[in-house]
Amino acid sequence: MKEFPNGIVPLPQDFYEQPTLEMAKAMLGCLLVKETHQGIAAGYIVETEAYIGPDDRAAHSYNYRRTARTEIMFHRSGLAYTYLMHTHCLFNVVSGGEEKPEAILVRALEPRYGIDLMKTRRGIGELKNLTNGPGKLTKALGITMEDYGCSLTHPPVYLAKGFYPESISVGKRIGIENTGDAKDLPWRFWITNSQYVSRHQKSENVVNLNP
Repeated sequence: MKEFPNGIVPLPQDFYEQPTLEMAKAMLGCLLVKETHQGIAAGYIVETEAYIGPDDRAAHSYNYRRTARTEIMFHRSGLAYTYLMHTHCLFNVVSGGEEKPEAILVRALEPRYGIDLMKTRRGIGELKNLTNGPGKLTKALGITMEDYGCSLTHPPVYLAKGFYPESISVGKRIGIENTGDAKDLPWRFWITNSQYVSRHQKSENVVNLNP
């Protein structure tokens, strides 16, 4: 696993200007960092899902649906889109640019910094299950609805340089069965063979980044 020598360096705004599908892949291996009064907690992103509204029936912004919840999706790229599903807060990165409501869900992390703090927050000790789900990782890192709309180029929540995956796998998104043809779109990306992904399933394609 390759790590950058200069420590935690937030990614610049330019990173977030990529097309959504490209950024969903580029986010793999990046650090997701949350700073709180309790300390820093961070993990390498190992799994993402892209949502490209308004034509994506699985997206909250499908058909330009603009509500109090989705409002931030219509703003510039590189902002945090958090929302509640049942009792869980889920974390997304706004993409697509202004008035193009798209976002990328972070589904799973490989724990890296503040692991003891994450274990305390989750109440578990097993590293493999600490952040292997979108609700698990937000609780472990301390990401909440208060982070809605935050810029991701600086604290308290941000993406930073991490490592380059050797290969990524591509497949269908999870948990969107009632969305027509959208359920079959191959817009889920994960680091091949990572033990920290939220769900292991057969990939439709594997992209070797370092052949």
